[in-house]
Amino acid sequence: MKESRFFNPQELQRVEKAVLMAEELVNNFFKLSSGQWLKNRYDIKTAKDLAAHERVEGPFAQVVKYEGRKKGAPLSSSSYSLYTICIQDQAILFLEEKNKEILLDAFLLYILVHELVHVVRFSRFKHRYENASEASVTLEEERKVHGLTYAILEPVKLPGLAQVLGFYEKWRKRI
Repeated sequence: MKESRFFNPQELQRVEKAVLMAEELVNNFFKLSSGQWLKNRYDIKTAKDLAAHERVEGPFAQVVKYEGRKKGAPLSSSSYSLYTICIQDQAILFLEEKNKEILLDAFLLYILVHELVHVVRFSRFKHRYENASEASVTLEEERKVHGLTYAILEPVKLPGLAQVLGFYEKWRKRI
């Protein structure tokens, strides 16, 4: 088994910057009010903070759905969905190391926008959340989300973003 690699402190700062930018872009694209955005309950974790079942081989990130409940509320009517975006540091760092055209800031932004689009679609019931594995998301849903991600990011000016959009081009097309 390979030794796990985690983002270093400087890379974590870059993740934080990408999170803030991704949230703003997705919020603006879907024209969500601040009240609507807060209803999309989610958390973002990097690999160091992931539970064993949140770590996966292959994908760069995945969304895991949990059920939250207000403290002390005995009835399920007070429950809500909580989505966790699980960033897979090792996969991201490996691709960045292997493919020198992929710049970390642009790649992180794409991944985070993509996963936030999933969260918005799940919370708006545009696609049903089936289980805690990205692999369970249908190919057609992945194409839709990649298409929306492209629409959100295409006008953004960021070094390396054109290469990342090109990297994912096949996902936007039907085979």
